[in-house]
Amino acid sequence: MKNFFMLSTCRFLFRSLSAVLIQFVVVWPAAGAEWITLLGAEHDSLSAWREPQQGWRIVGDATLPPAPGKHLVGSPGQGVAINSGREPVDLISREEFTDVELRLEFMLARGSNSGVKLNGLYEIQFLDTAGAEPTTGNMCGGVYPRSLGPPTFTYLDKGTAPRVNSAKPAGEWQTLELAFRSPRFNSAGEKTSPGRFDWVRLNGELIHEHVEVNFPTGAVWDESPEVPAGPVLLQGNHGPVAFRKVAVRVIEGAAE
Repeated sequence: MKNFFMLSTCRFLFRSLSAVLIQFVVVWPAAGAEWITLLGAEHDSLSAWREPQQGWRIVGDATLPPAPGKHLVGSPGQGVAINSGREPVDLISREEFTDVELRLEFMLARGSNSGVKLNGLYEIQFLDTAGAEPTTGNMCGGVYPRSLGPPTFTYLDKGTAPRVNSAKPAGEWQTLELAFRSPRFNSAGEKTSPGRFDWVRLNGELIHEHVEVNFPTGAVWDESPEVPAGPVLLQGNHGPVAFRKVAVRVIEGAAE
């Protein structure tokens, strides 16, 4: 009887554990997919990114200066892109992608604002909001809201807030990892399914899962058409930011 009870208990625990694990299954890229490096330690140029590259330069590392103000300081070397120049622009990858997994590291200056956009249209926000509560779409890790641009800036929705605020303070390197699927279109050019973030992790924390983006984010939602493939965009015109270890790999053969 004792052995029967122990066997029944083990079976119950196995079934319970399996049910929990099923909820966290992530569809990973098919075996053989290779990472494409857009910015890494061996890069001494911005060759993977389109012109113009105004305001950007390659350095070895970035640090937050002790003096107050919205600044980052670069040190000699390679592998890190920093936008410490005047009137910096967004960095846009030369290559375009459809369904990708992306990983990168970024550092913000105090009070700074940046982000990464998939297909050049759908933004995960980077903002100096460590410790802020409650979570919102307009905070570090949020899927940025739609908005009306100048002359009157107005949010049209709330975007999608991260599950938790896992942002680090300004001046620290932070890690973003995600899987994104582009919208689908039929032969007539009509959208049949929206883009979506399968999952997003900020500094190791799962902050989004299965988030559909029915429109481009920010003010471009009514300015730029959605496309079946597009570039990776690193936002550089909203404040000092540094990026390193930027890479993507194509999601091949994964289920819709």
